[in-house]
Amino acid sequence: MKFLVDAQLPVRLARFLESAGYDTIHTKDLPQRNATTDVEINAISIQESRIVVTKDRDFFDSFLIRQEPYKLLLVTTGNITNTELEALFVNNLAQLAGLFAQHVLIEISRNAIIVHQ
Repeated sequence: MKFLVDAQLPVRLARFLESAGYDTIHTKDLPQRNATTDVEINAISIQESRIVVTKDRDFFDSFLIRQEPYKLLLVTTGNITNTELEALFVNNLAQLAGLFAQHVLIEISRNAIIVHQ
């Protein structure tokens, strides 16, 4: 599993996913850094089979309309500290990995994981 973490989420999340053994990049790692457009993020995601991790609902709409990006994890926690966000991923990463083996659009909130069909 490979991830591309979008600009609204901290680099710390990308580094956590890397430390958990996943090939992960953050938009800050890209040539245009956090100015990378959604179109470019979608293209990278498709070319490299990366799951986009974002809070940006535009990606959700894009996925429903055009099936882009490759796969999507929409984070719908509202304002959350980096520590709370990391804990959310620590507690749910194994389940997310299992779900992404069969699904392409998943939403994670503070209290639920929702698989969109």
